[in-house]
Amino acid sequence: MLVPGALAGYLLMDTASDSDDGKPARTLPSASRSEQGSPSKPSGDATKSPKPDKPSKSSKPGADPEPSGRPAGGRPAASGPLKGKVVVVDPGHNPGNFKHTAEINRQVNIGTNSKECDTTGTSTNRGYTEARFTLDLAHRLRDLLHRQGATVRFTHDADRAFGPCVDERARIGNEARADAVVSLHADGSAVGNRGFHVILPAKVRGGAADTTAIVGPSRDLGERIAGKFLNATKSAPSNYVGDGTGLDVRGDLGGLNLSKVPKVFIECGNMRDPKDEALLTSGVWRQKAAQGLSDGIESFLRG
Repeated sequence: MLVPGALAGYLLMDTASDSDDGKPARTLPSASRSEQGSPSKPSGDATKSPKPDKPSKSSKPGADPEPSGRPAGGRPAASGPLKGKVVVVDPGHNPGNFKHTAEINRQVNIGTNSKECDTTGTSTNRGYTEARFTLDLAHRLRDLLHRQGATVRFTHDADRAFGPCVDERARIGNEARADAVVSLHADGSAVGNRGFHVILPAKVRGGAADTTAIVGPSRDLGERIAGKFLNATKSAPSNYVGDGTGLDVRGDLGGLNLSKVPKVFIECGNMRDPKDEALLTSGVWRQKAAQGLSDGIESFLRG
């Protein structure tokens, strides 16, 4: 697989030093689609095709023959490189959203304008939903961060009927005074569109939105996650968003516009492409994805 030059350079640098204590060179160029969003997301924080969360049965993708990634919980390690750090993990969507369309369709203030509270998210063609994917990945990521001593908080754990809305998701990170926030997603685009991309906040000022202070650190967080995610999963950066950089800058997402702390989104792959579907529905691959995210977060927090 040919890797775009920018991320290839990052990967070579990354593998040369496993500790990655220093800040990596800024070899990842800025995405050129700032403020436009990805082709599969014309509006909203995640405007994907509504699909009910009907868990797959038997051997369908998403049946999780591998470890489920949903442990009982636990506490952070007593010591570790991330002790004292707070990470908020935001699993995109909620499995119950499709039962509460009126509630999630109501408009909320995202600072510069109003948008839907949330959406249902997308799914694979075989019914494995984005909401299930993000929750599973969130649990795996939490466990890895706990082992490094970090305190991890979720925006939700399928412990509420729907939501939270995008403005509340941002508020949870702000009130936690998080050192980093990562919102987990998977895309719903056309067949042939493959790969991951990390969404960074654009510089936005208006109403309750002011990302001036977080644009720089969020880019640092996003670049490190992109490099580590590539290293861990060997998945290529998106071939349809970000011009091969694995990065996309957006100013239309309430979850980013209202954040006062460093925050990024990651679209881990395209659920509607069969090749990406095979990855996203594999517990083995999701564990690699969690490792890449954890490594990127750790690199950012350790500086």
